[in-house]
Amino acid sequence: MLKKTLAVFGLAAVLTWTASAQDAKTVIGDASRAMGVDTLKTVQYSATGFDFVLGQAPNPGSPWPKFINKSYVRAINFETPASRVDRVRMQGENPPRGGGQQPVVGEQAQNQTIIVSAATPWVQQLEIWMTPHGFLRAAAIRNATVETRTMGGKKYNVVSFVGDNKARVNGYINAQNMVERVETSIDNPFLGDMPFEAIYSDYKDVGGAQFPMHIVQSQGGYPIFDLNVTDVKVNAAVNIQPAQGGGGAPAGAANPPAQSEKLGDGVYLITGGYAVIAVDFKDYIALIESGQNEPRALAVIAEAKRLIPNKPIKYLINTHSHIDHSGGLRAFVAEGSTILTHQVNKAYLEKVLSAPHTLTPDQAQQAGKKPVVEAIGEKKVLTDGTHVIELYHLQNFPHHDGMIVAYLPKEKVLLEADGYNPPAATATPPSPPSPFTLSLLDNIQRLKLDVQRIVPVHYPADNRVVTMAEVTKWVGRTSPTQ
Repeated sequence: MLKKTLAVFGLAAVLTWTASAQDAKTVIGDASRAMGVDTLKTVQYSATGFDFVLGQAPNPGSPWPKFINKSYVRAINFETPASRVDRVRMQGENPPRGGGQQPVVGEQAQNQTIIVSAATPWVQQLEIWMTPHGFLRAAAIRNATVETRTMGGKKYNVVSFVGDNKARVNGYINAQNMVERVETSIDNPFLGDMPFEAIYSDYKDVGGAQFPMHIVQSQGGYPIFDLNVTDVKVNAAVNIQPAQGGGGAPAGAANPPAQSEKLGDGVYLITGGYAVIAVDFKDYIALIESGQNEPRALAVIAEAKRLIPNKPIKYLINTHSHIDHSGGLRAFVAEGSTILTHQVNKAYLEKVLSAPHTLTPDQAQQAGKKPVVEAIGEKKVLTDGTHVIELYHLQNFPHHDGMIVAYLPKEKVLLEADGYNPPAATATPPSPPSPFTLSLLDNIQRLKLDVQRIVPVHYPADNRVVTMAEVTKWVGRTSPTQ
């Protein structure tokens, strides 16, 4: 009897799955016809609006900082498939608050080209498959399923398929057979299994295809794009060529090898990426900054243990919670280190560093380690009687409300993040000076620190030693007190 029941249950499951798959094909087909997917080979659209830089908010409770997109042109070839974006962005918030290369002086041209091949990361492919027409094309060939859901009192057919990263991609199709929303999760070294969603509205018929005139993309719970489409061209000739240099490092590019320099007895500067300082205390190692991602953090850990053998890394000092300065923290969670950060960041780091990383499990996920985060107020001193690290909170620092700098009084060295990011030695100082640099100098004066050398976490590309004289000259001063 049990075998018969199980057989009937198994048959029912197969029939249910088959019906679901068949229903999905019907839903996808109806939506594709309504939106003109079958005849849409290419699309190019122009827009204006805003972009927002992920993980660069001025404090953990704020949205990502906003920039103006003076122009935005995107071309997609669904058959290649390939995508190219050309945009011109401008400063969006004055005075500037947060990161993302602020302040942007004048106009900043940016572009991105993606030509999908077997080696193209899924997160880049999603730039095509998260579009309404791209979603329906992908769903049609990826064993999609469908279910009915009600959201905000509105009924949707939700079509789902599994992406190359093993996360589900869900498309919400309304009663008019328009794709209103596409959502999935992608891996982020800091935020973990990070939500990624796109919302499409104000559809308009363009050459037989329905196209949304308002597009909002969000990652990590906040918008990263909010675009109002001004012009759409369908099935026009689209020539998307591979980027010729200047396109930045490919996703997952390896970090340079860690290198080190002795700043004093038991004090080492580790370079080859974001700068880190390692200090040899009596019973432990303290590191200032973690590196921008797990591979960089692991290289820093290995170099610190080579320089200072047979001691645990007890403390990792986090300057602030921006994603490029916290992306390596989970390696230190796995190491069992205590993370020191300003009290503004404590609850946020505890939450984010406890988030699941199941799409691309890192060492902390695999080890099941939980973060230990300790808050700093206006000042904290680490010392064993020989070595001293003084940690200070920067006041009125617009880049981040919870910014910490580390001062080594014996060495007269200050490690700072994003107050002064050294340009090329031949660069011309900006006018007006960056408010971040001015605030850094004001804080050095307020704290009466005798700084001879500054170690910017964003270390200069030519590896030069950065002095106080260079920083003050950059803002048109002769000293921090001027």
